Amino acid sequence: MEFLYAKIHRATVTDANLEYIGSITIDKALLRASDIKANQKVEILDINNGERFSTYVIEGAENSGIICLNGAAARKVQKGDKVIIVAYAIMDEKEQQSFCPKIVHVDENNKIV
Repeated sequence: MEFLYAKIHRATVTDANLEYIGSITIDKALLRASDIKANQKVEILDINNGERFSTYVIEGAENSGIICLNGAAARKVQKGDKVIIVAYAIMDEKEQQSFCPKIVHVDENNKIV
């Protein structure tokens, strides 16, 4: 079964780059804190407009606060939108019972609180 693995809660979109091939660029410090990895599939939940879509992660500069949607995903958000970035993992029930997902809360500048 698929279960919540990690999430970055209420991050602020800092940019949307339509000309890039695809993905979401996330501050390396946020990736480390959440245990989300570069190239990992994530789901993006846009709090402002209700969009939900999947993409993959690119590591951004550490402590930059960057949350940038690239390529086609750039059309689904606007700079300043609040998003929840969610990663899932496949686990059996036994694994899931002892697993605790990492939840990272951030402020308006995407710094960990």
